[in-house]
Amino acid sequence: MITRSRWCRWLAASLVGAVGFISTAASAGPTLDRIKSRGFIKVGVGTTPGFFVPDSSGRWQGFFIDYGRALAIAVFGDDDKVEFTSSSPQQRLPALQSGEFDVLLSGVTVTLTRAFKLGFHFGPTIFYDGQGLLVRKDIGVTSASQLDGATIGIQSGTTGELNIADFFRKSQHKFTPVTIEDTSEFVSALQSGRVDAITQDSSDLGAKLTQLKKPNDYILLPERLSKEPLAPAVASGDDRWLEIVNWTVYATIQAEEWGITSQNIDSFLKSDDPAIQRFLGVDPSLAQAIGLDPKWAYNIIKTVGNYGEIFDRHLKPLGWERGYNKLWTSGGLLYSPPFR
Repeated sequence: MITRSRWCRWLAASLVGAVGFISTAASAGPTLDRIKSRGFIKVGVGTTPGFFVPDSSGRWQGFFIDYGRALAIAVFGDDDKVEFTSSSPQQRLPALQSGEFDVLLSGVTVTLTRAFKLGFHFGPTIFYDGQGLLVRKDIGVTSASQLDGATIGIQSGTTGELNIADFFRKSQHKFTPVTIEDTSEFVSALQSGRVDAITQDSSDLGAKLTQLKKPNDYILLPERLSKEPLAPAVASGDDRWLEIVNWTVYATIQAEEWGITSQNIDSFLKSDDPAIQRFLGVDPSLAQAIGLDPKWAYNIIKTVGNYGEIFDRHLKPLGWERGYNKLWTSGGLLYSPPFR
């Protein structure tokens, strides 16, 4: 028979062992160790105006770029401790697998195959997108259902190849695919008449529409052929690095929900709300538990802003509306777990 005192001692020992196991599991893994040893984060990106593009001085700017800088702030407290490298859709996934990148912020769609077959982990969705079709007006269509027999440019190495095939299979229509590896050739293929339409994420197509010589001669069709939740992707094997990515994204969303911006954040340091005190590091207990600087979230918002500020700075000038990328409190899909 186990006495009450012996049972209590056994339970206490078991809890100590469990805590030790959790602490070990949450400790820095190979990716985070490599990042800290190197002194900066390697981020794979694309080349789409508004999302990621170098400016005239060569400094990267864009919606996803700001999230790379936010990660550098979370880890190092310095938004410059990050290196951005443009990589094609065909190259970027193998590069992440091989450790060439620490994280992909290149508009990667979350899919089951990438999670299980390629072994990637995904952070929270940063941008809710959908595959669209950009067509020449002179072919006389206003809906994707009217594209029977069309020639359509498709970028290889993307989810778009399967999505467009599924769409035409379901609609029992035919099309002629033209595979184009270099995304920069999409515009010339459409303008030259080599293809009747091109298909990509609607965010990419919106940017390409601005690059056309006569944008009024083209139309972005209203249908979205797929769900394209775009999220940071990391290689498996480092849970702590994944959680830093997760909560860096959540910090920008939570700040917007509370109305905390880069401009007014200092006034919130006097807030009586215990959740805001933990978030901004006034109460350091939360940061101590996760092993980051107490002001990591404060520094992120102070430097790059909340989600809405990031969106408005890079995407609003291009005519993008928030849509699904609104906060859940405003009818959108953006939602942060509690900071506690």
